[in-house]
Amino acid sequence: MIEKGGFFLNFFHIFIELLIGFIALLLLTKILGKTEITQITTFDFVSVLVLGELVGNALYDDKIGIPEILSAVGIWGFLIYLTEFFTQKFRASRAILEGKPSIIIDKGKIDYNEIKKNHLDLNQLQHLLRAKDIFSFSECYYAILETDGTISAMKKQMFSTPTKQDLNLPLQNTSLPISVIMDGEIIQENLSLIQYDEDTLSKELKRLGISSYKEILYAEWQENMPLYIQKY
Repeated sequence: MIEKGGFFLNFFHIFIELLIGFIALLLLTKILGKTEITQITTFDFVSVLVLGELVGNALYDDKIGIPEILSAVGIWGFLIYLTEFFTQKFRASRAILEGKPSIIIDKGKIDYNEIKKNHLDLNQLQHLLRAKDIFSFSECYYAILETDGTISAMKKQMFSTPTKQDLNLPLQNTSLPISVIMDGEIIQENLSLIQYDEDTLSKELKRLGISSYKEILYAEWQENMPLYIQKY
């Protein structure tokens, strides 16, 4: 019975520490902003690993409790926030703390020195270019290695896709597609964006021969376009 009690006590202790660590990390990511994920740099990636390691190690160390976990998350979070603050306020600090983009293909020529400096080989460069729909170095005019490790590329004019303006075709206004039904449920907040209500949507569905929105896996509205519907 003592062993059982000890097991449940340890389980409860780990559960509480995990819960507190989870909430602390969730709050920290909200404070630091979305750029930690969407525009992650090498430094940000290392920061996330260290932060996870701090919380992970604390769970299995009997000498470390909830105050130590919160302190570790708080201090590391403050250091990351301070770094973000400096990069936003002082332009000169960005090159040091975040790095800077590198032009690795300049006017159709591969810059070997830049590739070497960024520890990139030609196979890796080919892989990055293929992700941009460029399958030959001869098609690329400019390629820039961004601070997050992705590549921005510009094709040579002879390989670039012609635009409507190039073909003298009439231009049309575009609108953002808005999801109105997903997994058989109406997305109420999106209905107000398109000035719809449930009655209007139901009438539109009945006109299309659909008796209930619960039959629909996904429905999307777009201005001047018929309602796009995918049933289960």
